[in-house]
Amino acid sequence: QVQLVESGGGLVQAGGSLRLSCAASATKFIVSSMEWYRQAPGKQRELVAGITEDGTTNYANSVKGRFTISGDNAKTTVYLQMNSLKPEDTAVYYCKQTLRSPYLLRANDYWGQGTQVTVSS
Repeated sequence: QVQLVESGGGLVQAGGSLRLSCAASATKFIVSSMEWYRQAPGKQRELVAGITEDGTTNYANSVKGRFTISGDNAKTTVYLQMNSLKPEDTAVYYCKQTLRSPYLLRANDYWGQGTQVTVSS
């Protein structure tokens, strides 16, 4: 069973930066895509940023120009560099990786456990 381990969350003042990491336990899997989501209290989970296996990225409008997603397919690790953080960025951040075993045709989604990001004003 593939597990994703997140790290890098914490408390930061507005205007500060944090870098989130998400590493999969199975490094020989083939990456289809990697994404970061977040969920604030009382709100639905939303897509923050995504990156495909060829490096194409997409971002929520609310984080464009401030957040950068990157991935290391060989290590099945995805990162989210968050700059110029705002109080409204406060949420639990979850990573998702869509991975395929080299022995199988079908890819599966795997989720991290979530890491809290709190931005104080």
